[in-house]
Amino acid sequence: MKCRHCQTELEHMFCDLGFAPPSNSYISQDHDNAPETWYPLKVMVCDNCWLVQTQDHAKREEFFSNNYAYFSATSKSWCDHAKRYVSDMTSRFGLDHHSMICEIAANDGYLLQYALQSNIPCYGIEPTSSTAEAAREKGIEIYEEFFGEEYARHLVSEGKSADLTTANNVLAHVPDINDFVRGFSILLKEDGVATFEFPHLLNLISKLQFDTIYHEHYSYLSLLAVRRIFAANGLQVFDVEEWSTHGGSLRVFAQRSDTGTRPISDAVEDIIAKERAANLDELSGYLDFQSKAEKVKNELLKFLIKAKEEGKTVAAYGAAAKGNTFMNFAGVHPDLVQFAVDNATAKQNKRMPGSHIPIVSSAMILSARPDYVLILPWNLKDEISSALSQIYTWGGKCVIAIPEIMIF
Repeated sequence: MKCRHCQTELEHMFCDLGFAPPSNSYISQDHDNAPETWYPLKVMVCDNCWLVQTQDHAKREEFFSNNYAYFSATSKSWCDHAKRYVSDMTSRFGLDHHSMICEIAANDGYLLQYALQSNIPCYGIEPTSSTAEAAREKGIEIYEEFFGEEYARHLVSEGKSADLTTANNVLAHVPDINDFVRGFSILLKEDGVATFEFPHLLNLISKLQFDTIYHEHYSYLSLLAVRRIFAANGLQVFDVEEWSTHGGSLRVFAQRSDTGTRPISDAVEDIIAKERAANLDELSGYLDFQSKAEKVKNELLKFLIKAKEEGKTVAAYGAAAKGNTFMNFAGVHPDLVQFAVDNATAKQNKRMPGSHIPIVSSAMILSARPDYVLILPWNLKDEISSALSQIYTWGGKCVIAIPEIMIF
């Protein structure tokens, strides 16, 4: 396989999580006994441009189908983050009713709803029908397409050039990252701004966030790699911010290379310096991650087996993609985790892919009264543990397993 950005032959393994089905392919009750398609989940690192990337085994349509079940608006903290984003961008770049915002991967309208409330014209691109329909129900104009250079030219021809484009947690999800980024350089107005948020590879490595690796995430991104990819496709990075979302993310600001005039912030070189200090510009920064991930897996299994031997019950909270990765890497099934609760109704009464752990509503916690609740979306630990406060009345406890087992 060759690097999806620079076409260098890939020779170096970053992480091998075995085999797993697509992390958002939840199993309906009617298909509980049907076979699943499992793909290798192996991640390589390019020793030329330092893009960390999955091996390709299936087309994107396999992962982002019409029944895609990830709905952003189910997380209050994420909606609060989106609301603040719209306010900050409006103030910083002087957006008003004459402006145009476009969100790529608009999901269920979790962000653009705040643009509408601010009377800023906007539209979204969202290829999955289930989430696109949820956005339309909020009154948001949605184009149900995959974004890239060709579709960007179509939008420009329709008078849809943007003053601000936003792409949250999607840059990692595209198989042709060059085509995707070129689309932004075409869609932006001459003085337009593109922002991208994505989990920072530096945190993935330092905090052992291997469960954020799944087939839908084709790339795992450092600013070193992103700046190079952008420069090759008509965008210049001019600022970057660090955020705590998704276990530690970057918000990268870019402008058109041919027309942008904004000065480059010192923050850009500051982040690059952090990455170089962690050896992300040489192979030594990547090659011991596998053994550390295996240690975390083994510690979770020890905890679950001990709980079972002691007659304790364990439920999971949050049937998200990262949880599916972890359960399948560890080989966990309903004998060790009896059920998972999730607030997304699209997931309820289904089963987690691979592990076949039943997914139910959060009311099941109160009726089943488990001894432990394993919080799989550890990035929402505080929000979720607060919502679970009633478990302490019967002696229950919360658990997270990454970067290490913590019972509280």
